[in-house]
Amino acid sequence: MSKKLNSVSLIAIASMAFAGTATAQETDEGTSSRRLDTISITATKRTESAQDVPIAVNAIGSAELEELDINVFTDYLTQLPGVTAGGSGPGQSTIYIRGVASTTPNLTTAGVAGLSPNVAFYLDEQPLAQPGRNLDVYAADLERIEVLSGPQGTLFGASSQAGTVRLITNKPNFDGVSGSANFSTSFTDGGELSNKVEAVLNVPVTDKFAVRGVVYTDNQGGYIDNVPGTLSAEQSARFRSAGTVRENGLPVSDNREGIQGGADLSNVEFQEASIVASGLAENDVNDTVYSGYRVSGLYEFNENWNLLVGIAQQKLDSEGVFFSDPDLDDWDIQRYEDDDLNDEFTNLSWTLTGELAGLEAVYTGAFTDRETSQRVDYTDYLFVGPYLPYYICDGSVTDPGDGVDPSGVCYAPNQFVNSSTETETITQELRFNTPAEYRLRATFGGFYSDLELAERNDFTYPGSLQADVFGQPVPGHPNNGFAPNFAFDTGYRSRTDAFPDGVIFRNDVLRTDEQFGLFGEATYDIVPETLSFSLGARLYDVAVDLEGSANSSFCNSFQADANAFGTDISDLYNGDGEFTFRGTCDTSRHITYNNTQSVEDIMAIDPELSEAQAVQIFNSTRAPDKAEADGVIVKATLNWTPTTDLLFYATYSEGFRAGILNRPGGAQGPGGYTVPFQVDTDDVTNYELGWKTFLLDGALRFNGSAFFVEAEGLQTTIFDTSIINLFFSDNAANAEIFGVEGDFAWAATDNLTVSGAFSALDSEITEVLVPTGDVLVGEPLAFAPEFQGNLRARYEWEFGDYTAHIMPQIVYSSEAFTDIIEVNKFELDSWTTLALSAGVKKDDWRIEIFGENLTNEAAEISGSFVYDQQRVTLARPRTIGVRVGVDF
Repeated sequence: MSKKLNSVSLIAIASMAFAGTATAQETDEGTSSRRLDTISITATKRTESAQDVPIAVNAIGSAELEELDINVFTDYLTQLPGVTAGGSGPGQSTIYIRGVASTTPNLTTAGVAGLSPNVAFYLDEQPLAQPGRNLDVYAADLERIEVLSGPQGTLFGASSQAGTVRLITNKPNFDGVSGSANFSTSFTDGGELSNKVEAVLNVPVTDKFAVRGVVYTDNQGGYIDNVPGTLSAEQSARFRSAGTVRENGLPVSDNREGIQGGADLSNVEFQEASIVASGLAENDVNDTVYSGYRVSGLYEFNENWNLLVGIAQQKLDSEGVFFSDPDLDDWDIQRYEDDDLNDEFTNLSWTLTGELAGLEAVYTGAFTDRETSQRVDYTDYLFVGPYLPYYICDGSVTDPGDGVDPSGVCYAPNQFVNSSTETETITQELRFNTPAEYRLRATFGGFYSDLELAERNDFTYPGSLQADVFGQPVPGHPNNGFAPNFAFDTGYRSRTDAFPDGVIFRNDVLRTDEQFGLFGEATYDIVPETLSFSLGARLYDVAVDLEGSANSSFCNSFQADANAFGTDISDLYNGDGEFTFRGTCDTSRHITYNNTQSVEDIMAIDPELSEAQAVQIFNSTRAPDKAEADGVIVKATLNWTPTTDLLFYATYSEGFRAGILNRPGGAQGPGGYTVPFQVDTDDVTNYELGWKTFLLDGALRFNGSAFFVEAEGLQTTIFDTSIINLFFSDNAANAEIFGVEGDFAWAATDNLTVSGAFSALDSEITEVLVPTGDVLVGEPLAFAPEFQGNLRARYEWEFGDYTAHIMPQIVYSSEAFTDIIEVNKFELDSWTTLALSAGVKKDDWRIEIFGENLTNEAAEISGSFVYDQQRVTLARPRTIGVRVGVDF
């Protein structure tokens, strides 16, 4: 354990001891005029004060949301130490809590190889977490944000393995017509102007029916510059020699040497991709616009029953990328194709609440339809893709013959992916609460969700249209040497026409995630108002299914694989014990094998097969139908409240995440490694001691927890060309995490409030489960900084009819790694940012000036090394602006 973490642990334990002493001395002196307010939360699916709930929960109320100007994903992450993210911009991030993270998300394979999230993301009562891409909900008109740390699986299900983030909206009310309007504009150093508008209106239509709506648009100016550069296929991994040192300092091993590593390339003409020549050199390329609305209606049937219905629509348009190249100037990148994202969703939700046989009954459901259309510059694949030159170089370069030096032309290596997804999710939950005043009280119910994700990715290599790949084009097809291979598809396919010119590979996949759960949590007051014990459990049944194909246009007789240069996923994962081998595009050579045959049988039927192919076919006949898992997880908490201002608790809790299927299941790697067909669930066990305290007669609030987490079978995404030239996943490692986290708020005077939070983590891989040599015992987990913290002070004073304020803030994060796979990771630097706001208000209007990242720190908040190139997501440069708001 690090010295830093040991020090923080001692501070936390000392603080707990001090808490008891301080409160015992002061609670009898009366109530302070500076006593802090508490926030009501629904973390236990009951409405309770955050200080009375024995859960590590960080709640940001509506006043703080306004003070901190929290609107989007990155805004609230900054305020929550222990909560980090991997990803590359709006609509493309994955949340991590307490360092339970293993991998960098890859959006171009979210449907095929996207891990299920391990942090649940909720909008009110509805879960919105999705594989590969979290729904990026704009935080407009919120009552609060709740972040529940640690496994929350008993009440919130599979995706809450490491915690839960909940956005709680303001509901319609009957207090009269009211509303607000907020405007802001800001200037970013070296970037473009940003501006946003948000308007809220609440109308009680009758004494039983009220409506509330919010509409917003937020135009965020760009600040990333796409600077001139050139690139050629000479830099391909195909020509890379063993011993070459990557940018992350790791040398290329012998088994990852390029297929033509060390070849004499003096007779090869390498044509360059040029950013200037293609007209892509441009400043401030990453413009983003959030726009949308949310309307909800509340109908009260009587004093016991009401129905809340809401609809929300949002559109996110984003251009460019949000990461940069550390080898260039800060906030500079070189992209050889256009990048853009269009992400739209419609969400319909309903909640019926009432009283039934003395119980509070809640039925809630939601339907979400999300469509994304994205174009991604895929040129970085050049640095890891050994087969890329096959498609963009003359055949005399990539297959010159024995004893012959390569010669010919390699065309420009610019590439892109057109990716489209449509996700439909329906969730339903019915739960019951016993009365809160009972000595024995319980929450119990059932949950069901069904997610269907259709994804199509077209990988396009423009250079393939020029290269003389194998001398003769396939007759009747415009692609030189390449024809679309649909002959083997037996199941789902979104399109049946030929691939567009230049499309070399297509993922066309329908993924279904289905989850069913029964849950319950009961609390018994052993000593009323002093000592309580809670026990919860969840019975779960989850299944993930894949249909479709990962399909190459490499449809000729150059070489053979199990499904003719692609994978018929529908055939592989149908559970019928059969598998059809299609060694070439010659449909007459299709042979179906079954699970009663041995490797020897398979080789005897088709002597042309290699032993490796026969083993893969043998394994494929035994592939499962779905990735299924069921079981029970539990949670137990002992809660001691010696005074009204002190709460201590001890918790044991479990969490899990659903497994997935691998598109290249059965592929053989070195050292006897086989890509698994099914990735099993990974499981988390959490041991936690926590405290919630009011000190100094309620003027100081200090909450925190110390925890130990065991993660078993941690899932990770792997890209290892020595195994297969495709992304796949596996249960890679077991790990341990020890941590201490806390937050405080202190009303130092009637005018000054000081608040802050911290997180200290010591994460370590304890056992490696994959024999690839790329995961190492003793290494930390991904996106798990040893220390994070923030501190802010708000000073308010009156002058005349006005109230003024000033609020400085500092945020710090230590170093972190981007992955647990050695060849796919690098270290993010530590960073510190400063912010300041000041303003005045009078009656119903307010105005404020603000500055963010005032030191213009190139803060490395996320990153990726998946394609052997460091890509670092940096915080927005120094931004200064003004906000104006009015209530009515």
